[in-house]
Amino acid sequence: MATGNDSQVIELAQIDASMLGLVGGKAAGLGELIKAGFRVPQGFCLTTRAHVTGEIPEGEVLDAYARIGGGRVAVRSSATAEDLPDASFAGQQESFLDVSGASELLNAIRRCWDSLHSDRAVAYREANGVGPDVHMAVVVQRMVDAKAGGVLFTANPLTGTRTDMVVDAVSGSGEAVVDGSAIADHYVLDGTPPRADGCLDRDQLELLREAGAAVQESFGCPQDIEWAIARDGGLWLLQSRAITTLFPLPPETDDLRVYFEMGHMQGMLRPFTPAGMSALTRGAKLWMDSAGLSGGAFGDAMGIVPVGDRLFMDFSDLLRNKRIRSRLPRMMEVYGPRNVEIVRRLLKDPRFAPTTGGLPFPVAPLLKKGLRVLPKAKFEFIRIIAFPAAARERAFRTTEKLKRRAVAPESASTAERLRFAEQVQRDFMTASEVIWPLFIGIVVSQFPNALLKGIATDAELDTVLGGLPHNVTTEMDLALWRLAADLDEPERELLRFTPPAELATRYQAGELPDIGLDDFLSRYGHRAASEVDIGVPRWSEDPTQILSTIAGYLRITDPEQAPDRRFAQAAERAEAMIDELHERARRKRPIRARLARFCMRRARRLTGLRELGKFAWLYSLSSMRAQLLRVGEDLSGQGRLEQAGDVMFLDLDEIRAAVRGTDQRALAVERKSRHTREMRRRAVPIAVLSDGTDLEATGAPEAVADGAMTGLGASPGKVTGRARVVRDPADARLEPGEILVASTTDPGWTPLFMTAAGLVTETGSPMAHGPTVAREYGIPAVICVRNATAEIETGQVITVDATSGTVTPE
Repeated sequence: MATGNDSQVIELAQIDASMLGLVGGKAAGLGELIKAGFRVPQGFCLTTRAHVTGEIPEGEVLDAYARIGGGRVAVRSSATAEDLPDASFAGQQESFLDVSGASELLNAIRRCWDSLHSDRAVAYREANGVGPDVHMAVVVQRMVDAKAGGVLFTANPLTGTRTDMVVDAVSGSGEAVVDGSAIADHYVLDGTPPRADGCLDRDQLELLREAGAAVQESFGCPQDIEWAIARDGGLWLLQSRAITTLFPLPPETDDLRVYFEMGHMQGMLRPFTPAGMSALTRGAKLWMDSAGLSGGAFGDAMGIVPVGDRLFMDFSDLLRNKRIRSRLPRMMEVYGPRNVEIVRRLLKDPRFAPTTGGLPFPVAPLLKKGLRVLPKAKFEFIRIIAFPAAARERAFRTTEKLKRRAVAPESASTAERLRFAEQVQRDFMTASEVIWPLFIGIVVSQFPNALLKGIATDAELDTVLGGLPHNVTTEMDLALWRLAADLDEPERELLRFTPPAELATRYQAGELPDIGLDDFLSRYGHRAASEVDIGVPRWSEDPTQILSTIAGYLRITDPEQAPDRRFAQAAERAEAMIDELHERARRKRPIRARLARFCMRRARRLTGLRELGKFAWLYSLSSMRAQLLRVGEDLSGQGRLEQAGDVMFLDLDEIRAAVRGTDQRALAVERKSRHTREMRRRAVPIAVLSDGTDLEATGAPEAVADGAMTGLGASPGKVTGRARVVRDPADARLEPGEILVASTTDPGWTPLFMTAAGLVTETGSPMAHGPTVAREYGIPAVICVRNATAEIETGQVITVDATSGTVTPE
């Protein structure tokens, strides 16, 4: 058998992972198994060199076939984009078993080659971002005379638990497990004695467990292993590849911890860049320090723990605290019903039994801070309630001050720019003139719930908060609508029929007519979708999403569907509802009725400010981004980064090390690759244990009646329309009357709300930005609908009923 550099056939025992481009993923994995000493059926690989030429070297193949004894063999595809760390390609290309004889062997090889271009394989590559430059190698191995066979996962692929192994097995060849043609015996190896029925006994299961542990240790990550137990009792490994669907593990800890996903509260389910997570953590530390809360149950940074580059928070100490744990279900209601159900289960879990009884925060500094803040709180409450207009004026004036202070000096060294970026959030964290009125507005908006209990429904009270004035996010959306409405006919034609990305390029080159976009971006250009991550370009850098949204606005022809009209109608309904609720309550409780009306009217004058806090904070985040990009330019010029943008794939400490001389090119490239992989992940667990367990996956399945999907009503109303599933708002267009279905939303998505008839999200909270804006536009919204973007298809007619919290396909 040829073994030189020009060989087209190589023995499996001569292959290792460095030969991936020559032998493909499956053969590389088999070679590594053999190298590590595992039993693998004898065989050879027809390399990608043959596939490139398109000719099977029949002589070499048949000589190799004779050397392994001829007879029955398995012929399996081994593409160069197969069995990779982030994409398994399981079942996308063909395998053929019990192939016998020269003619059948050559035909099977040709069919493996052909399967590279099957519809399913092409679609899978496109979905996983794999380019067209893919080639096929083919593995040929002796068949095992199997008594039993199947698949072993060294971590539980359904729950994510790394301490469990899962075995699916059938009598005879395990191919029936792989292709799903037989009902397999299912075993979970979780440390307890496994059941002894089915096609495997306990000794065989222990043999598989030991082999799985050894293979996982050898490869360094959880593995998906195909295996066969021969009739003589010997275990053979037929394939091993990484389990690519597992959500990444939290950081290693000494005890069992639980983490809840909190990025959805900021409309952020995509992975953070390392710089973005680092900036958020730094801001959290600054706030905790200013509030006197550092060092308690949430540590020094609000309990933030990056998991899979997403924003999670550690709730372990609260669950184990005797004073707090019973209150947790109520506290978690703001995060959605799915979180509440998980907390209730954890309260019964002996692993989270109470172990502490003190307060979850350091008492002395908190008490000292409270004694200082309490008189201030009383003063602010009285003056803001008495003079809301003056409070708003102070808040907006302070916001403009924060905007000016977020501008860095033009002449600064690299180290000075980094230092400015590290400190620029500090001013916002102590901007009380912004924080007090929005906080008091939110508090006052909750008073009518108690005052009108038994008189007003939740939906009616939500209606009171529709069409709120003084909201910077809705003002932004309406400003964009006015921009679109003022366009002349040639401008409308240009924006309606030119791809948004092309328009953005022309705008940045100064080749687009003056449509008012400069003015809009001067006010709102520091925003973007997923804007809490400084690694994400701002609209001022890339206005593609804004131009796409304008094109959507231009397709509105019904005057009643015009966003400004819809907003005004929501405000009219709110004022009418206040009068109606006052009259209804006055008959039974006249004093409460007057007080409730006062609170509702004050809420309408103040609650719109709830968006101002984030709006003001974003000035510092946008400035951080700008300064770090300048730092990146300097570092790339000095050869410490490949390109300026790579600075976003380092955290602040790593950027500081680069400024001091460390070459961070390799680290940034590795982080960028990881970020790209995580960007393709569609599902993010809402709560995980430190052993990787997805807590929602271990719960009882939801009962769904009549095909309805259940969630949480977050904006009142009921609407039926065609769904538009949107995963990235950058180039999305909603036709008027369509229902927006998304994983999550943040203020950067809200321009799409102007044409949406309803909103469905997989995560969220009634208090989060997206549902709040939906209420102000009078758009029915149901949030926390599990798997909505997978279960609902674009164009499908659905009914969104916020009263029942359901989404029903028609």
